[in-house]
Amino acid sequence: MATVKDRHFDPEICGLGTKAIGAFEIGPAPKHPAADGEISSGGDSGAAWMFRSGTGAATITVLAGLHFAGEANGSSDEHALACLQQSVFEKLGVTLTPPASEEAVANVGYDPNFLSTPVPLPEVKPDIAKANGGSEVLHYTHFSLAMRKSRRFAAWVAWNIDGGSRKKLSRKNIDFVKDPRLATNAQVGNELYRANRLDRGHLARRADLLWGSLSEATKANTDSFFYTNITPQMDDFNQSAREGVWGKLEDAVFADVEVDDLKVSAFGGPVFADDDREFRRVKIPREFWKVLVFVENGELKARGFLLSQNLDQLEVLDLDEFRVFHVPLTEIEQRALLRSPQALHDADLQVAAEAIAEPLESVAAIQW
Repeated sequence: MATVKDRHFDPEICGLGTKAIGAFEIGPAPKHPAADGEISSGGDSGAAWMFRSGTGAATITVLAGLHFAGEANGSSDEHALACLQQSVFEKLGVTLTPPASEEAVANVGYDPNFLSTPVPLPEVKPDIAKANGGSEVLHYTHFSLAMRKSRRFAAWVAWNIDGGSRKKLSRKNIDFVKDPRLATNAQVGNELYRANRLDRGHLARRADLLWGSLSEATKANTDSFFYTNITPQMDDFNQSAREGVWGKLEDAVFADVEVDDLKVSAFGGPVFADDDREFRRVKIPREFWKVLVFVENGELKARGFLLSQNLDQLEVLDLDEFRVFHVPLTEIEQRALLRSPQALHDADLQVAAEAIAEPLESVAAIQW
């Protein structure tokens, strides 16, 4: 039998004054004496005391407390103390509350204040936005995007990269899915990619999004596979003769630049042209753009890139070549029909005309 009460330290012994320790006293049950007459024995400290559902009933799985003190063998005053589990948890700083699940992580999207200098989202040019019925922004974990309704792909994607807290997570068993917030026919799905050489290429690179807490990174990993973040790319998109420059851009920033706080913001998307080649009733973009933004020694810097994939032989899905160019922000705006915030224009590197005309052979040729 157990009497629950608030036990106190004896101030005469402890010299600390009266302190509640959150415990209850355990005494012998007259009708059910222990075989050896002992309430507790040596080595019992830390043992769990469980509730019973009733007299003679089996012990139920509800923890009453943790044993921590008892009389020595031979004592005629048999009793013991158990500390209430909540008191133990408070002292140890532990909780039984489960960690936030993947679904509990908020889709906060792109953070314009991620860098020391604010960098707002881009805007679709007014005439395009009007024809698009407005450009609704969709937020995911660590990235945001706006769809081009007429093409059913994202017009732009914006994402943040925290190089100091990136995680390595597997993509195994993660399916590409359509975003349930949009109508099924408002986004291109697997009907385009089935049984051919077209890859489902991420606009916001999956590896860039896997940072923060494990719950955040796990949610971002899943979010990156929504078809809204996907565009068709040839299966050797990042293994071209240009040494995969496009796929290495973000890593090259961290490798070659003293990036303040190891943080980079990025923007990217396809270039939509009226004469894009059609395949399975979907027009395939042949150009893509990307802008990387970072702070170096307190100065905001932005670098723009354009990738062109030749799809002249799309009918047989044969790619002639990839070409990656370092271009000014105004060139990207003109091609993508976007308006970038003034902060990016102020930070943009002025690329020499001769440099624009020559494709990048490797990331080493980039003027950071």
